[in-house]
Amino acid sequence: IKDAVHGTIKLDRVLLKIIDTPQFQRLRYIKQMGGKYFVYPGASHNRFEHSIGVCYLAGEFVKTLAKNRDLGISEKDILCVQIAGLCHDLGHGPFSHVFDSMVAPLLDPDNPWKHEDASVLMFEYVINKKPYGTDQSIRNELYRAGLNEDDMLFIKELILGCPLGLQHSDTDPTYNYKGRSKEKWFLYEIVNNKFTSIDVDKWDYFARDCHGLGLSYDFDWKRYISVCQVLYDSDLKRKTICPKEKEATSLYDMFHAREMLHRKALQHVTCVSIELMIADALVSA
Repeated sequence: IKDAVHGTIKLDRVLLKIIDTPQFQRLRYIKQMGGKYFVYPGASHNRFEHSIGVCYLAGEFVKTLAKNRDLGISEKDILCVQIAGLCHDLGHGPFSHVFDSMVAPLLDPDNPWKHEDASVLMFEYVINKKPYGTDQSIRNELYRAGLNEDDMLFIKELILGCPLGLQHSDTDPTYNYKGRSKEKWFLYEIVNNKFTSIDVDKWDYFARDCHGLGLSYDFDWKRYISVCQVLYDSDLKRKTICPKEKEATSLYDMFHAREMLHRKALQHVTCVSIELMIADALVSA
């Protein structure tokens, strides 16, 4: 796949099977930046290419960590992390976060619905559904790739960033993940990092949004992952991914990009006004 942000991306056969499903293909029609497209016409990218980008970055990150053989990262671990990156946004509704933050609260104020929850449900549906013209489900394809039910649970936890059944806003370090042993809990920091917010989901959307908006973006993710180590954290009481101290300026660039996106686009008064009107229309419908 030739991507506008990351260049040529090679994907495993199982990942392509998921991409070919109708549930993943619908992401082609969901604008990543919601109503911002009406103010910034260049921001026309969709959840489809973002999800493929996150899959790619997740794979690059975990493969780099796997070079340290003491961590025991297996090929199954790598594939699970890639699948989670690919499927992490399956549950997005129309206009992306407009549906999360504006429409859903109006439809059901007492239900804290989030797209991560819907992504887990959609992933479960996708792997159980038999694609048109075949007699094998995606789940069977995953079995043939060597995955089992513990791996399916691992993928769902990676998408949520926390164990199933917990609020994904909860950052309690006593999380009790089920998909992997405690020695590998650092893997949960790659796709949806609830502890530091440094994850590949943000790396892709920062780069992709800046590309669409015509803004500069200086964070070098390749350099960052090349200097990361997995060390024991006495506060978390487990291993965690740690960059070298000299990469503090790189992280500053990353979070500065986030601030710039919010200031120049995401919180733009005209964009917000348009999205409020879109939300009213969707609720009325």
